[in-house]
Amino acid sequence: MILLIQYTILFASVLMLVALGGCFSEHSGIINLGLEGIMVIGALGGALIMNLLPANTGGFVMVVCTTLAAVGFGMLYSCLLGLASINFKADQTLVGTAMNMLATAFATVFVSAFNAAKNPDNTSSTLQYIRQKTNFIVRLGNFEFNWYMLLAVILLVIAYVVLYKTRFGLRLMACGENPQAADSVGINVYRMRWSGVLISGALGGLGGIVYILAGVSEWKFEVGVAGFGFLALAVMIFGQWKPTNIALAALLFGFFRALSNVYTGFSWLANLGIPSTVYNMMPYIISLIILAFTSKNSKAPKAEGIPYDKGSR
Repeated sequence: MILLIQYTILFASVLMLVALGGCFSEHSGIINLGLEGIMVIGALGGALIMNLLPANTGGFVMVVCTTLAAVGFGMLYSCLLGLASINFKADQTLVGTAMNMLATAFATVFVSAFNAAKNPDNTSSTLQYIRQKTNFIVRLGNFEFNWYMLLAVILLVIAYVVLYKTRFGLRLMACGENPQAADSVGINVYRMRWSGVLISGALGGLGGIVYILAGVSEWKFEVGVAGFGFLALAVMIFGQWKPTNIALAALLFGFFRALSNVYTGFSWLANLGIPSTVYNMMPYIISLIILAFTSKNSKAPKAEGIPYDKGSR
C-alpha cells in the first residue's frame, strides 16, 4: 500500500507539472501537442547533467543543476513551437506532432553518440544515474520521498496565484480568449503567447526528468516517455484548464499508472491472472473513457489554436 501511494504521488506530480505547462500555453492561445517531445528533451538535459557533474558533487547542487538543465532544455525546445506557431503562424497541431517525433529520434542519436565518445564499444541509447538518484530521495520509513513531490505542490500553488491573482495571468488568459480585444487595450499578444509557450516548455522539461527518475536508475531514450505527454494533455482537458482541477485529475490518472507498477504486491490482483500489459494500458484506457464522456462539456480557451494576425481585427 505504501508503494502504491508513493508511486501515485510521484506519477501525479509528473502529470500535474506537464499538464500545468500545457495549461499556460493553451491559456495564451497556443495548443501545445509537443509536450511529449518537450518531456523527452527535458529528461535528456537532466540526465546529461547528472552524468557530467563530478562524482563528489553535493546533493543540493546535484538537484538544483539537474532541475535547471531539465527546465532549460525544455524551454529551448519549446522555442520551436513558439517560432513556428507564433511568428510563422504554422498549424499548431502539425508542429506539436513533428516535435514529438523529432525529440525521441534526436535524443536516441545524441545519447548513442555521447556514450560512444566515452566508450567506442558502447553505442546504446541508455543513460545511467544510479548513484546520482540517491540525492533526490529521502527515506521516511518505507516511504521514498522525492524532492520533486514537494516542488510540484509548490509550483501548483504558484500556477494558481499567477493565473488568477496577477496582472500577467489575467492578460495571458485574455490572449487565449479574445486576442483582438486584448491587443486593443495595449496587451502585446505575441509576447504573452511566447511567455505561455516558454512556461509550458519549462514545466514540461521538468516533468520529463521527474518521470525518468520515478522508478528506475537508467533510461533508454529510444522509448521516449511512453505517451506520458499525451496523458498529461488528457489530465489538462479533464481538469478544465484549471490548476486545482488538474491536480485532482493528476491524482486519479497517477493512481492507475502507479497500479501498473505495483499490482503484483496485491495478492488479490495478482491472482486474477490479468496480463501485465493490461495494467500498463489502464491509464490510457481510463483517459479515453473519461474524455469520451467529459470532453463535450470542456470549455477550452476560445482562441486556442488560432494564429493571431495583428492586422486582421
